[in-house]
Amino acid sequence: MSLEGTAAYADLVQLPPLVERAVEVARRAGFGTSCRPEQGRLLHALAAGAEVIGETGTGCGVGLAWLVSGARPGTRLFSVEADADRAALAAEVFLDHPQVSVIHGDWREICRDGPYDLLVLDGGGQGKGGEQPIDPHRLLRPGGTVVIDDLTPARHWPPRFGGSVDRVRMHWLDHPGLDAAELRLAPDLAALVATRRFAGMT
Repeated sequence: MSLEGTAAYADLVQLPPLVERAVEVARRAGFGTSCRPEQGRLLHALAAGAEVIGETGTGCGVGLAWLVSGARPGTRLFSVEADADRAALAAEVFLDHPQVSVIHGDWREICRDGPYDLLVLDGGGQGKGGEQPIDPHRLLRPGGTVVIDDLTPARHWPPRFGGSVDRVRMHWLDHPGLDAAELRLAPDLAALVATRRFAGMT
């Protein structure tokens, strides 16, 4: 979730209707850390190639709305939110979308519906909070993609955070089972996109 993410939509027009609905719910709820538009557009594009999508950190559903808006018919989407009130608000946003499941619980609940073609780690599982990062071999299908968002763009190698090497970022960039790259989405925003390798690939 991005600081001031909800406010970033203030002057935007021609958004997908479902995204507009989720942003309005976030505004009314006073939830400011929604998925930023730059990240949302990335998710919208990646969703088109997936049949099963997972997300941690639903918030009020803005990022999930981008995913749903970009997904093909028949795609199933699962999103986990730890806060009960936000989970309930997000579930209301997607009442007319039976392919979407908003789950209230710890981020680890995402494990029950995998493996995924696309997995967006926004509210746990990426290792940012000191937890063990998810195992991509368990939760991603071969060729599946994981997205780690809300990063400050790297300007040095190895990337640094808080004055030391960014171990979380390096975990994903150096993972032997993934092909990973950092994408700069804005001057102050980056995301890691990593694809699980097929068996036998080096």
